[in-house]
This record gives sequence, C-alpha cells and structure tokens, in this order.
Amino acid sequence: MTIQQVSLSPQGPDLSQIVAGVMTWGEWGVDYSPEAMAALIEHCLDLGITSFDHADIYGHYSTEEGFGLALDQLGTRVRAQMQLVTKCGINLPTQRRPHLRVKSYDSSRAHIIASAERSLQNLRTDYLDLLLLHRPDALMHPDEIAEAFTQLQAAGKVRAFGVSNFTPSQFALVDQVFPLVTNQVECHPLHTDCLFDGTFDQLLGQKIRPMIWSPLGGSAYFKDGGTDVLRLREVVRAISHQHGDVGEDVILLAWLLRHPAGPIPVVGTTKKERLSSTRLALDFQLDAQDWYAILEAGRGHEIA
Repeated sequence: MTIQQVSLSPQGPDLSQIVAGVMTWGEWGVDYSPEAMAALIEHCLDLGITSFDHADIYGHYSTEEGFGLALDQLGTRVRAQMQLVTKCGINLPTQRRPHLRVKSYDSSRAHIIASAERSLQNLRTDYLDLLLLHRPDALMHPDEIAEAFTQLQAAGKVRAFGVSNFTPSQFALVDQVFPLVTNQVECHPLHTDCLFDGTFDQLLGQKIRPMIWSPLGGSAYFKDGGTDVLRLREVVRAISHQHGDVGEDVILLAWLLRHPAGPIPVVGTTKKERLSSTRLALDFQLDAQDWYAILEAGRGHEIA
C-alpha cells in the first residue's frame, strides 16, 4: 500500500500518514553523513513518507544542519515533494549553546522567531510546513506566542503551527488566540495517558489529528525484559500468530491507527526495511477485542 496524505486539521496542512522522525539520524543516534541522510530521504519519498519531523535541539543542535546538507545534494525538486516539521522552545545546555546555564523552556516571541529563522537556515529552505512548541513553558503567555506565530505566517516563513506535549488546557489556552493544527504527544500501549486525560477527546472534537512520538514505545518493547513489556509482548505475539506472523511493530502501529482521532505516527527508525513495513499497518485491521486486549496488557489491569 502506498502511504497517502491526510489533513492534520480543517486548516491543514497535509502530512503523510506515517511521518519520519529524524531524532536519531544524526549525533543522537546513527550519526549519518549528509550522503546517508540523502539516501534515506529518497527511500522515504519512494514509500510515500513525505513528512519529516525535526526539532532544533536534535543532535545537540546539529541534525537539522546535516539534513539541510542532504537536501542540497538532492536538489530543489525534492523540497516540493516533502513537508518539513520542526520544534522549538527548549533551551538545552550544550557546547553549541555555551550561554545556556540550565535546561529550560522559552516561548517568548523573540525566541520563537529566532529559532524558526535558524531552522530555516539549517534546513536550507524558505519555509517550514509546520512549527511546534516542543514543551509547555510555565511562563508562557498565549498572546506573545500568537504574535510570533502571526509574524512568521505573514512573512511566509511558516505555514502552520502546533504544539507538543501540551495538556488539553494548555492546548486550549493557545488555540483560543491562534488556531493550532496538532498536538504531538507520546502514545503507545505502555503509555496511554492521552486516551484518558482528555487529549484525544479534545482533538477529535475539533477534527484535529494528533501526531504521535514514540508510537512503538522507543526501544523498550523490543529490548526491555521488564514485567510490563513481557506481558504486552505475549499478547501482541499471540495476535501476530493469528494473522500469519505479521510484524509486532505493524500490530503496535495498527493499534494506534485504530483510534478515531486519526493519530499520525512519527516513526523514528533509521532502518529502511522497518520504514517499508510501516505501510502494512495501514491495511491491518484490529478488531475491538484485540485492541482492548493490547490496552489491558499495556496497562496491566482490566478496563474499569
């Protein structure tokens, strides 16, 4: 199955049904050269994965730049085929930011604008399809955020805006002064808070799709030997055997995609074969009982 485009919200933009997360493409993971990144970008595009999820801090503020060099190698035609998403708002102390004394959050107008412009430069592009505030800032003021978003949008530098890791009340606080198109949150069977804290309810009610980071639970599902993981793995493997031994990662993605909020997974693998297998999840239908069996296994108790 070819991965299609879907709209994040009534205001857009369109993203691919599966998004490539680039957090581990650089220094925080496999440390690919621009040439290797270019090859992986082309593989994603061939699959229909046209959306790429960044953050300014990835690779201690270096991964965006490497990706930009890869885009330069591929030529201008490729930029028109893809959607670039990035995040800002975290101040991360590192050798590349020696003036930062402590990890903190900054949602000030000046910081948002400066971060967006730096990401544009690093990614070697004239515009971002989507900019997200990476984490809620305890000192944030919605009007100041709206001013930054309005200025960037009016200048044609960012086409749409959203947030990441915001509670429903924090989302509403910003959304009431500037329309947001997504909330990127963690969700997988071992972390189901967004199913019960109002996050998915709020987005579904506004016809806004959540973006999901860590849709497979990071590496824990495949490497961790803890009780919770072993219990979940047993249930997922039983379902896999019932369906011709389809990949466990496919079942976990299908579990997420089954939710009516229409989640869009941000898949962080750097392996071409695993990126290719994500397409299978779009056609794999879990019935409600299997869905709840996975939920119960992940949570460790029956539903109320």
